[in-house]
Amino acid sequence: MPLSSGTIKFISSLRQRKFRQNYHKFTAEGGRIVGELLSQTRYTVDHVYALEEWVATQPKISSVPLTVITPKELGRISQLNTANQVLAVVDLPEQAPGLPPEMASGWSLYLDGVQSPSNLGALLRIADWFGFHHVIAGPGTADLYNSKSIQATMGSFLRIDFRKGELPDLTERFPELTVFGADLAGESVYRIEPPAAGILVIGAEGPGVSKAARTQVQKWLTIPRAPGREAESLNAAVAAGILCGRLSTRS
Repeated sequence: MPLSSGTIKFISSLRQRKFRQNYHKFTAEGGRIVGELLSQTRYTVDHVYALEEWVATQPKISSVPLTVITPKELGRISQLNTANQVLAVVDLPEQAPGLPPEMASGWSLYLDGVQSPSNLGALLRIADWFGFHHVIAGPGTADLYNSKSIQATMGSFLRIDFRKGELPDLTERFPELTVFGADLAGESVYRIEPPAAGILVIGAEGPGVSKAARTQVQKWLTIPRAPGREAESLNAAVAAGILCGRLSTRS
């Protein structure tokens, strides 16, 4: 049976944050991400819309409501430039109150107004790679459940404890954790001995760490530029990757 205009309108509306919040749902696309969604229990998959050839490869697909659609129909509901076989409508998770006590024993990433959905997704992927289990989105940070953010995580949003919060609350709750930030005048990240746990603040593209967040940073780090080079700065996700890699490695 063809997709109804109402279904197409509903799925298409999830492109906008206000409708994601109203319906308490978001979309995820692509065989890899949807396959991982079907293999976990943290997120509830509400419905899957997929091409027949994709369905034939998925033994667990019978566990969720499924509608087999045509390539043309997938193109009408997809938020990608090129639709990729399958789209899932997923329930937004409920955020548990407070901050998880496990933050005290590991590294966390605090995002200070990172407005680019693609950078947000990349930062979760970096956190996942380097074992940062918690990512806290400060005021002004993009919505994780924007389709661009979800795609950029490459599935890492399924493995990261992501929640909204403010840096003063983190420092009050975990005073034993050192708060690190990036600054050109900071100490070389290659000269420090990283602690076993801490909080790394990543600022927005351009302005960097905000004035409010700067008051909470206890130690500034820099990524040394090669002698004679004139590059002004690094992309936020690139810088975060270098810093996370160094901070997660202890001698």
